[in-house]
Amino acid sequence: MQLKHRVALTRDNDHSCHCMPSNAPMTASLLLATLVAAWLLQLALGVGVWVWRRRGHAMLAPRPASAQAPHGAQGAWAGWRDFRVERREFEDDGQAQCSFYLVPVDGVPLPPFKPGQFLTFQFMLPPDRAAAAPVTLGAARTLTRCYSLSDRPDPKAFRITVKRVPAPAHQPDWPPGAVSNYLHDHLHEGDVLQVRAPAGHFYLDAAPDVPAVLIGGGIGITPMMSMLRWCLAEQPGRPVHLYYGVRNRAEQAFKPTLEALAAAHPALHLNVVYSQPGADDVPGRDFQHAGRVDVDLLRRTLPHGRHQFYICGPAPMMESLVPALAAWGVAPADIHFEAFGPASVPSLAPASGEAAPAPVGPVEIRFSQTGRTVVWDGQDNNLLDFAERHGVAVESGCRSGGCGSCQVGLTGGDVRYVNTPDFDVAPGHCLLCVGTPATALVLEA
Repeated sequence: MQLKHRVALTRDNDHSCHCMPSNAPMTASLLLATLVAAWLLQLALGVGVWVWRRRGHAMLAPRPASAQAPHGAQGAWAGWRDFRVERREFEDDGQAQCSFYLVPVDGVPLPPFKPGQFLTFQFMLPPDRAAAAPVTLGAARTLTRCYSLSDRPDPKAFRITVKRVPAPAHQPDWPPGAVSNYLHDHLHEGDVLQVRAPAGHFYLDAAPDVPAVLIGGGIGITPMMSMLRWCLAEQPGRPVHLYYGVRNRAEQAFKPTLEALAAAHPALHLNVVYSQPGADDVPGRDFQHAGRVDVDLLRRTLPHGRHQFYICGPAPMMESLVPALAAWGVAPADIHFEAFGPASVPSLAPASGEAAPAPVGPVEIRFSQTGRTVVWDGQDNNLLDFAERHGVAVESGCRSGGCGSCQVGLTGGDVRYVNTPDFDVAPGHCLLCVGTPATALVLEA
């Protein structure tokens, strides 16, 4: 840019010399005009240099953090990210289980995740919807929930599948699930949600030489769908035995999809189990077994040899099946499980053979906000179960240490974790869902 200005100035001077003889007298007005012209040219040169330097600085200097691309195609993101609902689709005849396909608003490709992991969501519910939450504040509330990814990794979109949670059958006057009903009734295509990156320790082991046994009860089928779709795509020769327990066809999700996958993949062995078959449910067509998914069924239908078991389902299934697998002789390292709802699964022996920490004797747990003091007697699997059993209302989401919903202040005592939580616990706080007392505690709840 400077070079152009210099060339133009030289040409102008050359032209002026040719137009006026060297011995011509210079008048005062002509001298003044010449000085003004020179000053204007210098001013233009200065402005040009300033603009050029500013452009060079803008090209070389890093963009501020807010302007930089926030995510890389190969890595997860920090904090919340906006996702738009691209479409929604019911997965069962009863239309109680709805899939939501989510695309990133920023258009940056999604990072890969481990099949079986979940997403954490933050919802701002209006007062009439938030009233179904455990604590009613009379105003809009921010609620955190976790939902398993229900499909294999895709750089374009995530999929979750949410079951509408009605009021408990034994307590019809209780409110239904606040968030699940809100999603079913009010979340539409084009709406935007705030989402954290995939997380969780419950995911499929990629070792192709060990057959996988996927066991889903009810909506616990969702992480199994992610594992199944990934395995069939990436390890099509790996034997996969899927056991899916529901009451009947009306409650079975992904029925056409599962049947098509079983027909197309010889390595997939599909076992659908109905506990209460309907009048029109046909054995062999709609389901393979009547009853429940239990160890007796697994003994009869699984081939001999080592398998890796992945289980996700309601409390009764988890509390009976997981210890039964251990009693059958399945190694603890081959039993992977994730519960939804307040399930209390007995701890399995550590895979390393090390002795598990000795349970703490009776200690007092003080909930400072509610003013209650209750004795921990070791009956509960974690502090969240303990709080709920004693009527202390605490927010919860994943119940596996991933979302941080149940984080509360810890003003006295020590909490221990069998496994390090996925969520980064703030100093002076603890996660109730995966924590147990190491001493007497004072909790801000």
